[in-house]
Amino acid sequence: MSEILYISTATTYGGLEGKVESSDGAINMATAIPGTDRDEDLEDVTNPEELFAAAYATCFDSALQIVANKERLNVESQVTATVKLLEDEQDGYRLSIHLQVKGENIDKNQLEMLVEKANQIWPYSEEKRKNMELTLEIDTVNH
Repeated sequence: MSEILYISTATTYGGLEGKVESSDGAINMATAIPGTDRDEDLEDVTNPEELFAAAYATCFDSALQIVANKERLNVESQVTATVKLLEDEQDGYRLSIHLQVKGENIDKNQLEMLVEKANQIWPYSEEKRKNMELTLEIDTVNH
């Protein structure tokens, strides 16, 4: 059985034309489809791909720092995630993710080694995505 290290909860209301908020209040933003009037009119607005890119980049950079610390390397790192929402006529919607990793105080070969090791331990790695647990709870709200 796995040990729970952290639990995070977020709720969305109204999908892409609503809002999203985390249970601790750190995220409390309107959501909008990029390029729509709502997106242009609202000041603090986001979308799922933006939130996913932020989570992806943060998680990978964290894994990179864990690996660097184990290797006793002091690396200043920066990870940028670009997430694209794609539509395929056969398969429907899917995501394309591109990670750009930069490191200071390290040579390229060492950084490549750290990136490879980080990719093995982070929760979103390709291998682990295949084995992610997904549970669905379905309920109705009657007014």
